[in-house]
Amino acid sequence: MPHRVTLRGRPGQLYLYSGRSVLITDLHGEARGSRSEGFHVDNTRVLSEDYLTVADEELDAVSVSPVGADALLGYYEVRPSDGVEWRTVFVEQARFVSDGLVTRLRISNFAVSGSVHLAFAWHLAADFADTDDTERGDRRVVLPVADDWDQDGQTLVLRSADERITDRTVVTFGGAPARWTDGALRFDVDVAARETTELELAVDAVVAKRRATAPRAGFAVTRGPLATLRRELHDEAPELRSSNATVESAWRTAVADLASLPLGLEEAPAAPIAGLPLYQQFFGRDTLTIGWQAALAMKEPLRDALRANAAWQGQRIDDWLDEEPGKMIHQARWGPVSRAGVDPFIRYYGDWATVPDFLVMLGQYLAWTGDFATVRELLPAARTAVDWIDRYADLDRDGFIEYRTYSRAGVKNQGWLDSDDAIVDENGEVVPNPIATSELQAYAYAGLQQAALVFGACGDLGFGGELLRRAIRIRRHFDAAFWLPDARFYAMGLGPGGRPIRSVASNAGHLLAAGLVPPERGRAVARRLMEPDMFSGWGIRTLSADHRAFNPFSYHRGTVWPVEQGTIGFGFARYGAWAELHRLARGFFDTTELFVEGRLPEVVGGIQRDPEHPHPGIYPDSCEPQGWSSSAVIQMVQALLGLVAVAPARLLVVDPHLPEWLPDLRLEGVAVGRTRVDLQFQRTARGTTR
Repeated sequence: MPHRVTLRGRPGQLYLYSGRSVLITDLHGEARGSRSEGFHVDNTRVLSEDYLTVADEELDAVSVSPVGADALLGYYEVRPSDGVEWRTVFVEQARFVSDGLVTRLRISNFAVSGSVHLAFAWHLAADFADTDDTERGDRRVVLPVADDWDQDGQTLVLRSADERITDRTVVTFGGAPARWTDGALRFDVDVAARETTELELAVDAVVAKRRATAPRAGFAVTRGPLATLRRELHDEAPELRSSNATVESAWRTAVADLASLPLGLEEAPAAPIAGLPLYQQFFGRDTLTIGWQAALAMKEPLRDALRANAAWQGQRIDDWLDEEPGKMIHQARWGPVSRAGVDPFIRYYGDWATVPDFLVMLGQYLAWTGDFATVRELLPAARTAVDWIDRYADLDRDGFIEYRTYSRAGVKNQGWLDSDDAIVDENGEVVPNPIATSELQAYAYAGLQQAALVFGACGDLGFGGELLRRAIRIRRHFDAAFWLPDARFYAMGLGPGGRPIRSVASNAGHLLAAGLVPPERGRAVARRLMEPDMFSGWGIRTLSADHRAFNPFSYHRGTVWPVEQGTIGFGFARYGAWAELHRLARGFFDTTELFVEGRLPEVVGGIQRDPEHPHPGIYPDSCEPQGWSSSAVIQMVQALLGLVAVAPARLLVVDPHLPEWLPDLRLEGVAVGRTRVDLQFQRTARGTTR
């Protein structure tokens, strides 16, 4: 009998979110200041404590659950005491997040007769800590906090008393007269038998001079334009039907999560959050990757990812920010550590992947939508991105782009694997910069190729032809530098002096997605990636289990990243490696079965699948939902169906190869350009798909 496994990332926390705001609570729906608990706006904790007591006693949670992405409902019992009978007085607590937070209390007395008198205390505190610091448990910026209570207006203001950071939290209470003493709003409530009393606490915040306003309470209430956008994204996505309930469920959850993740930027509202609860900010390559992988399901996230990246494109040379003219942004965050200048992440450009990714995704956006108006609007940013590749990406002029870090507080590794210890040689030693990782060459090749098509389609055939010739040069020279004949595999990268990094790693799978390598070597790479040291049975590891630096719970040295399975699966389909794709997809969708609602976390453990290990574990502190883990589900389905959109030609190429475990699949409402189509696939007795 198979084991039943139910996993969830961050099992001790609940969180609800909208745009740039997130409420993190314990499993009882309360925030007591432990670790990252509290209400965070723009990477800043504006409430560190938010919980109730009655007569100095905790409420007993009966049941608590998020309701969708941005609401929570909990039922609590007031403990018996003088005047309170056992299981007669209950508190219903409903929380709703938009930019701000509102909590509605309904206190009910179900006794047959008699009223109850209850002395409540609503404990509130703010520390304006950086979200990253709350997670690390190490405060790099500690701010003094003052409080001001307006008795007449029943309003509490908690504010930073540091002139560098002038954030504040405004709490308004209604429903009963309250007083502010000893860190709590204290109020008395009398509830007659069979009656209910309702109270409300609204939390507004001002962070980095932007005001986050509390929504109206109610599950049927639309909480602003971002909520409307989320609903539209969800409703416009195709519906997937299949006799395979696992695939159907994974698709449904992925679509719901992707629709819930818009960051709500003014210039690009649908550009998605990277992941929750830690990465609720703009990451350049994350937004582009999510948009590209999810394009079969929804187009607006990719459009707005492109717009936001163009808006934040580098303008000058600034070593502290790793900024250069034309370079695309790595991340933009608003937390106090960044605003105080302790780190450079207020607007940080330390990422070599985002520029070529922008060019790739611009081409893919045109292919899926035929939206020439938006593409032409983005052509100046694309041309400037190409200029950055020319001037800054290949300083030694060897034909390959290699990254280096200039900021003293910047990110060391600036390719796909961006943790400091991710790029290791065959002896397990961290490779110093500069490094030309293999996947960056693939991105550069695909980026120039896609940009050539875009500029050509927009009428600039001369520039398009030049870009295509440059892409061909990368393809012509790549194998001689990166292919390892004895290993029959590609080097992870080239270190200082052009020395090959001989570690067997997942980077090679990205070469297939880009179409960089010859067909016979592409299929050899697919076979190698599916050998036991790389394929755990759940997914392809970032680093071989035979490597001396392998760690199944490190960030990038042997874990399994769902996003990468989507990218590599796309590459397998591109090279016709259908047997390998079917095994990879089976492991991928089996992994979704391990998690609540089929929701894949940011990173899965790299433990080998065997009878003694019915699940692989999760990377500690993994985010969930993670945008590109959700988008990988969409891309894996696209790979199995062999879908390639060419919207300007009113064309959708279909080359389906359904495996035995997925005998049928129907997609209703696939958008290509301005047309929507329904697609139905059936595996035949001969193993083909029609």
